[in-house]
Amino acid sequence: MEEILSVSELTSAIKNQLEPRFPAVHVKGEISNLKEQASGHFYFTLKDLEAQVSAVLFRGNARDLSRPIKNGDQVVLHGQIIVYAPRGYYQIVVRKLDYLGVGELLVQLHALKAKLEKQGWFESSRKKKLPKYPRTIGVVTSPTGSVIQDILHVLGRRFAGFHLILNPVKVQGEGAAEEIAKAIGDFNRHRLADVLIVGRGGGSLEDLWAFNEEKVAAAIHQSKIPVISAVGHETDITIADFVADVRAPTPSAAAEIATQETAQQIQHLTQSKNRLRGIVLTLLQHHRKQIENFRRHPTLSTPLSLIEPHLQRIDDLRSDLNLCLKRNLQEKQLQLLGLKKQALALKPSNQIHALSQKLAVLSRSLHSSIAQRLSAWKSQFDKESFRHNIDQRLLEQIRQKQQRLTQLASHLKGIDPKNLLTKGYCILFQEKKDSVILSTRELKEEDKVRLQFHDGKALLTVNGIEK
Repeated sequence: MEEILSVSELTSAIKNQLEPRFPAVHVKGEISNLKEQASGHFYFTLKDLEAQVSAVLFRGNARDLSRPIKNGDQVVLHGQIIVYAPRGYYQIVVRKLDYLGVGELLVQLHALKAKLEKQGWFESSRKKKLPKYPRTIGVVTSPTGSVIQDILHVLGRRFAGFHLILNPVKVQGEGAAEEIAKAIGDFNRHRLADVLIVGRGGGSLEDLWAFNEEKVAAAIHQSKIPVISAVGHETDITIADFVADVRAPTPSAAAEIATQETAQQIQHLTQSKNRLRGIVLTLLQHHRKQIENFRRHPTLSTPLSLIEPHLQRIDDLRSDLNLCLKRNLQEKQLQLLGLKKQALALKPSNQIHALSQKLAVLSRSLHSSIAQRLSAWKSQFDKESFRHNIDQRLLEQIRQKQQRLTQLASHLKGIDPKNLLTKGYCILFQEKKDSVILSTRELKEEDKVRLQFHDGKALLTVNGIEK
């Protein structure tokens, strides 16, 4: 009797047969029917002229893309075949995605290399020397990759007292070149390090493309700080390697190069320490023999002969010290007595009493002085003489006022218009007004005017006006 399988059993059987046979596949084709879910996963179809297959790129693997995928992209998928039981079809689970078209990138790479080489950016004469003993090492790389860990491991092994500053950047994908160039510029702008290590781990040409960008090459070329390029593996060559002052085959090698002089110096110091230790041990043995000889000397066999003079010296010093302490104590007691007297004198109640007594003496002296002054002024005071002086001053003031009045009257008389009229002058008025005519512009023919003399007036008619 034929075995009857359920759908689940059939699918499971296919899954068990198919997946172990295709644990890793590499398939090229064109992306179509691309869909991005809210979860960040990508679902699409990979096709060529004769067939197609479903594929899924989960969010964790999509983060490593050098650029977003789109319909029509020619790609190579690296992953595995699985059977998706709920829908009963097989698909490729993509672990890595490479874009076809590397040939175009190589053309761009060679064109930029030729351009920069023509400009002299690769010449050895412009390469800066690395500092022998860098105090601070700057690193431009990803904070999460293995590069920084390798560098820290090497530096920790070769130079325990190192100081490292990491400027974290993206090392692939959109915006990576800008971040790398900016990080190099920041290190130079603020003089944060003595030498820079710029790099990342290995990868495809697209993964390393940020280090083939002209903006990164320009930042390395303009850097005042020596730059060690440590991009990829030993076989990976980028534009950054040509422009940098030193190229390291790996990031670990870059750390060794940066601290090469320091490591050699530490090795030299270690050797020197060992030599010095040997010399010191030799000297110790020599001095031990000398001490043994001294110990056997007759003088040293009876140590009292050596100690007794010093014991006497100690007694003398003790006496001198006691005498000095006694004198210092007496001086301090005298100073303390003086300070007590000063404190007593500065006591507010005593000061108030002293000031009260001084104020009483001053008050008596002031009253006595005032009384004497009043008595002297009283004896000198004469009523008749005082009255005479006042009269004389009043008469003098009256005489001065009269003289001033006479001067003013004479002045007023001199400017009186009537006095001017006695000298042949006259004043012309409007006939019916008291306003003085000052110009011929105020007159017209047949106008009636009045002419004032010093002894009377005359009425006139204007017959003509001459100007």
